[in-house]
Amino acid sequence: MAKELERYRQIERSIITTYRKQLWSPFVLAVKKYRLIEAGDRIAVCISGGKDSMLMAKLMQELHRHSEIPFEPVFLVMDPGYNAENRRRIEENAALLHVPVTVFETDIFASTDAVAAEAPCYLCARMRRGHLYAKAKELGCNKIALGHHKSDVIETTLMGMLYGGQIQGMLPRIKSTNFEGMELIRPLYCVLEEDILRWKEHNGLQFIACACRFTDSVAGASAFSARARVKALIAELKRENPHVEDNIFQSIHNVQLDTLVAYKRHGVRHSFLENFGPEEI
Repeated sequence: MAKELERYRQIERSIITTYRKQLWSPFVLAVKKYRLIEAGDRIAVCISGGKDSMLMAKLMQELHRHSEIPFEPVFLVMDPGYNAENRRRIEENAALLHVPVTVFETDIFASTDAVAAEAPCYLCARMRRGHLYAKAKELGCNKIALGHHKSDVIETTLMGMLYGGQIQGMLPRIKSTNFEGMELIRPLYCVLEEDILRWKEHNGLQFIACACRFTDSVAGASAFSARARVKALIAELKRENPHVEDNIFQSIHNVQLDTLVAYKRHGVRHSFLENFGPEEI
């Protein structure tokens, strides 16, 4: 009689069997297509405690075991001021999934509460990234990996158009402008959130969501969320056209600059009128 696998082995196995097409294959596609991992990389895999970053950690573990490209993952957890329950949940999930995490603490939640209590999310995200870059560099890493997925890319693209008046994507790989020699990569770039949710539910896993005090204060309230509205809009459009998500995603890979009135490159604005010579006074 075959011995039953330990739970963490069952969860790992589900990634490359049950959800191979939805998770493993698009993860490998992103790594190869965007050249996210190179020989000799030491990568800080940044774990927030949510479903996306924990799945990313498992995918990176699996890749590390089987990849022909030599690289080293470091599983990094930043505690920005979680309450005891959320901190415990993260540590328990890491132990359950056999992810050897390095935890460091910051006071980001307290700082953003003091400086931008009414709308702290943008400042919080910037501060988190800065602390992650700094800690990763201290640990000898040359890259940090974040858990943004394909659905984030699609939603961000639409949000920029509908609420920001601009066409702006989310890159799979970025060179840091503040930390020399450091890069940010997004290994889940081709993985849809709905497939991450299916994997989570299939394995009966419970992760934390955004755990800041601001989120707690507006939970259940009528506060408007542009991302939630765009997410609902995409779900509505998918009922009419199941290819909507892929079409939006492919649009940022197929930009026709010749048809745009204006665009920015490296912060410099360009206009289609440049093709008609200098403006006459």
